[in-house]
Amino acid sequence: DEQDGLYAHWIRGLKDGEPVDELLVNASISRVFTASEEWDKVLETAKSPFMEVVISNTTEVGLSFLEEDFQANPPVSFPAKLVGWLYQRFLFFNGDPSKGVVIIPTELLVDNGKLLQALCNQVAAYNQAADSFIDWMNDSCVFCDSLVDRIVPGHPSDSEQAILEERIGCTDQLSIISEPYGLWAIEAQKDWVKEKLSFCLVNPGVVIAADIGKFRKLKLHLLNGPHTFACGLAILCGFKTVSESLQHQAFKVYLKRLAYGEIIPALNGEGLAEAEAAVFFETVLDRFSNPSIEHFWQNITLNYSSKMKIRNMGVLQDYYQKKTAVPEAMSLSFAAMLRFVQYHREHEGKYFGRLQGQEYEIKDMQAPALQKTPEESVEEYTNRVLRDEQLWGIDLTALKGFQESVAKFIHLLEAGQALSLLENKLPMEESL
Repeated sequence: DEQDGLYAHWIRGLKDGEPVDELLVNASISRVFTASEEWDKVLETAKSPFMEVVISNTTEVGLSFLEEDFQANPPVSFPAKLVGWLYQRFLFFNGDPSKGVVIIPTELLVDNGKLLQALCNQVAAYNQAADSFIDWMNDSCVFCDSLVDRIVPGHPSDSEQAILEERIGCTDQLSIISEPYGLWAIEAQKDWVKEKLSFCLVNPGVVIAADIGKFRKLKLHLLNGPHTFACGLAILCGFKTVSESLQHQAFKVYLKRLAYGEIIPALNGEGLAEAEAAVFFETVLDRFSNPSIEHFWQNITLNYSSKMKIRNMGVLQDYYQKKTAVPEAMSLSFAAMLRFVQYHREHEGKYFGRLQGQEYEIKDMQAPALQKTPEESVEEYTNRVLRDEQLWGIDLTALKGFQESVAKFIHLLEAGQALSLLENKLPMEESL
């Protein structure tokens, strides 16, 4: 409010390999209400015929159910607040079907629209709301699943802020930096929804589709997946940030072989074309290379083994269903993970590894299960760990040649520098 709803948005990074430096002043906010103090004003907006879209970003925890009165002043949970607002609109317009709204949650949960709708129905049922209102909420309103993908590091540093304020000619306490890439995929089966979401016409990053499953698959397997596959190896190579590692040709070649040679062929089919996936990964390489964003590999290793299970075990299985060759980039990545999580000491439930004389923390609750005992050979160790279905959801030793390849790369990682291994042992195939 003190800044009249205005703030600067600095877009910095790479697009199609070219640098982007764009500074916008965002003027999309007209008013700000605090629900705890101005709930009556929030409810008053429900009476406006011009209100057509409700967007939420309450964090994943915000999409939860509480046993409470949705007509409280205000309700505590977001679903109850939303039901209270919708009820006011239903009453004011006498249940007019044309006054339903499009509701788009952006919380990072799969099927977030379906979840929010289910929570709203749960709130309504708990409060014994009239069937006519519940029918209106479900039939006249549309709850859309959505997926948001954009890296927003936050407020500029002091030096960046000084440059920004010089460019816009005023002070700004709300300025923010983002990468150029931005995707907002919104799932909607009804044609009239697109008319309501007219902002999609002016931003190519907004996609409205009957099924956004492929966008979720692309993000999971070609953005999050490579991050998880590569983080241990990057640290073993001595890289601190993602952008730093992309400056080294051998590491970039490894990522390309991982994506183009192994992940994308595994994803091919089931509504996702290989060419489409390849175009998406080109944007990922630009994003990984962005020098304006400090994305630390060490941070990506949080819950390393569980991320590997959730993000990458499915695509590893899909690869084996379509290919006969052992996926060497994947097996090297797996070997690097097992090397990274080896700890030399434990203190108060925390585990610490050592690399080139420097200590680092291993933030993985499965670290004890992944620890190699002094009595085990590498082959015995990999055979034990890879067949543990509790860790991976499947017996990885059943994948022909995978365990042997992982063991081979662990030997090589223990024998020498990881970076020289990339340069000499994992060259890019000419066909890729």
